[in-house]
Amino acid sequence: MKRRDSLKYMLVGTIAGATVTSTTSCKTEIDDAKGVVKDNTKNLYGRIPSEIEHDDKVNVETYFNEHEMLTIATLCDIILPATPSAGSATEAKVPDFIEFIVKDLPGNKLPFRGGLMWLDTEANQRFEKRFIDCTPEQEIEIIDDIAYPDPDGEKPEMAPGIKFFNQIRNLTMTGYYTTKMGFEDLGVTSNFANVWDGVPEEVLANHDVDYDPEWLAKCVDQSKRNDIAEWDEEGNLLT
Repeated sequence: MKRRDSLKYMLVGTIAGATVTSTTSCKTEIDDAKGVVKDNTKNLYGRIPSEIEHDDKVNVETYFNEHEMLTIATLCDIILPATPSAGSATEAKVPDFIEFIVKDLPGNKLPFRGGLMWLDTEANQRFEKRFIDCTPEQEIEIIDDIAYPDPDGEKPEMAPGIKFFNQIRNLTMTGYYTTKMGFEDLGVTSNFANVWDGVPEEVLANHDVDYDPEWLAKCVDQSKRNDIAEWDEEGNLLT
């Protein structure tokens, strides 16, 4: 099974219990021409004025710098790269979602900034460069050590990186699979009406009853399923 598929199936059973969640999901965009945050949350169903006000305050705040955001984007696409059938995490604007969550839940600020610093420190020690300046092979070498840690715990110095990667992996999965792109990748088709052909004949026979032919023609005719029923003044079904 491919890594992306493994993550997908894990998410189906665990997304409701993700480490941190937000009702905003990936709804914040950046206007590159002006460098201004565009808030797309005001029209979300069920948002009350106090929630809108709170989101406005979070959206105008800047916490991560450009280098940190590029590092987050690199990590997101390592976790969920593009495939022939689905877009990447950055295409679904997952880095924006992660930034919002970190600002929305301030307890995540220092741990995330510290995790990003740890990543650059590790890259510098191994390759004398920042993480985002490493080759893809060098990046994966570091990620493999924190995404799939030694089960015997023989590398305690990797513990901060392991904890950070678990957090950003959880947020990447949550952010991606709460977008339209993520829903399509999961094969979610949303709700749709079932076709009802009445009570099965064997069940009717067990109770020694059957349908009145006239009623059956009016109520269980699938060609008329979108018609609105009409009754006369005495409650008799007309159509």
